[in-house]
Amino acid sequence: MNPVTAARRLGADVDGLRFAPPVTHVYNPLDYAWAPHREYLRRYAGGAPETLLVGMNPGPWGMAQTGVPFGDVEMVRGWLGIEAPVARPRLEHPKRPVLGFACRRGEVSGRRLWGWARERFGTPRRFFARFLVVNYCPLCFLEESGRNRTPDRLPAAEREPLFAACDRALARTVAALAPRRVLGVGRFAQMRAQAALAATGIEVGGVPHPSPASPAANRGWAAQMEAALRRAGVRLG
Repeated sequence: MNPVTAARRLGADVDGLRFAPPVTHVYNPLDYAWAPHREYLRRYAGGAPETLLVGMNPGPWGMAQTGVPFGDVEMVRGWLGIEAPVARPRLEHPKRPVLGFACRRGEVSGRRLWGWARERFGTPRRFFARFLVVNYCPLCFLEESGRNRTPDRLPAAEREPLFAACDRALARTVAALAPRRVLGVGRFAQMRAQAALAATGIEVGGVPHPSPASPAANRGWAAQMEAALRRAGVRLG
């Protein structure tokens, strides 16, 4: 199963799941933002990357807007060269509207991650020859206040079917791409990748998350990222 088919199947698998308060709104960009997500995979997931970077889930100002992991609008449009129509979620939070590529708010995590890739590799072609970035969970969870709720904070009864679908999708993606290693971006993604890929024997490690909510990430994340990659055996030149 190729990465495009795996993503499409994951989007369908999680679309019927239900979540209780404090979650009031769930966005599935593999549905309403499928066009840019498919373009991202078609353009950049066709090779054999040595390292697969796995994020947690979409942020409300990133992939929830553009359909691309860590999808800060300006980075996706300006550096990745992707812009495609984005529809709207079936139930939209009034404080977190989906404006697609018209969204004027940036995503710090995306600016940091793709900004580092641009500075280190120069062109998307050079970066994606060695790496691919995906998200473990495709859903964005919002509380009534508009606050983002991460999947690790869902109750067990809701986590289990969600994680089962996401585990299967990650295993399919890894089987299709055959990377040398998988690195979770942040502790949660690393732990989920270890669980999902335990039977495969593939090397799984981690790198720091670029979120501004992390005090460490606000103290020179790019240098921390490169140090973690080197510890994982990635040669940066």
